Amino acid sequence: MSNDPSFFVRFWGVRGSIACPGIEYSRYGGNTSCLEIRCGSRLLIFDAGSGLRLLGQHIDQSGPVDADLFFTHSHLDHVGGLPFFTSAFRPGNKFRFWAGHLQNNDMAMRDVIGRLMSSPLFPVPIEVFQAELEFRDFEPGRDIEIDPTIQIRTAPLNHPQGAVGYRVEYDGKAICYVSDTEHFEDRLDENILTLIQGADVMIYDSTYTDEEYPRHIGWGHSTWREGMRLCDAAGVKQLVLFHHDPGHDDATMDAIGRDAMAARPGTIVASEGMTIVP
Repeated sequence: MSNDPSFFVRFWGVRGSIACPGIEYSRYGGNTSCLEIRCGSRLLIFDAGSGLRLLGQHIDQSGPVDADLFFTHSHLDHVGGLPFFTSAFRPGNKFRFWAGHLQNNDMAMRDVIGRLMSSPLFPVPIEVFQAELEFRDFEPGRDIEIDPTIQIRTAPLNHPQGAVGYRVEYDGKAICYVSDTEHFEDRLDENILTLIQGADVMIYDSTYTDEEYPRHIGWGHSTWREGMRLCDAAGVKQLVLFHHDPGHDDATMDAIGRDAMAARPGTIVASEGMTIVP
């Protein structure tokens, strides 16, 4: 890790599937997927799970916000925090919403969020937001340019209804976010290998242990050992375990962390509030 704080990732939600409150989840956190990546003065948000509510409270303490929000996909644990994102209710704020997983579903991200915030699922419509919102759908595999100093690469992932992995490069460093993907039994995923090649940090879908995975084939998730195989093959410096199963309490995550650290020193188990500087 460097001492340069201008490029970092902070975790606001690390769970998958459903939020899990309770004292047995207090150390790693129970909110669903949401990351903050800072590239100098630019704010990049990845996924809008229940952790997005906490991020909104945090950024509301500063002035007007101009940020980009990137969705891996639109399953509920990755979008359910959006109706409670207070920053989207504030006039003067501006957000660009990016999604690359809907090409085969004949809809756009604006439609998905509109359905989420409609009767009988939610009491107020998307028009209640007062911030300026732009919706930008893209083809997975293309690069996204939001600033000349930031390179964002994307890749399709193996997940029901599709998902997108991201690589953010800034100031000579790279952070990769690869959540909600299922590995292949007979080979490493070439899309992921290309995306993460030589990265400093990979945040990876480690929902299951190897022992649990056979009972969940086809559910769209992976294991921490597969994350290690990908990191070793692609020369990634640090693996971060993410998208924790809601059945894995703090004690279970402690055990997984010990095993993962022993197998690949430097591996980290993501927890709410954690900040990593590559």
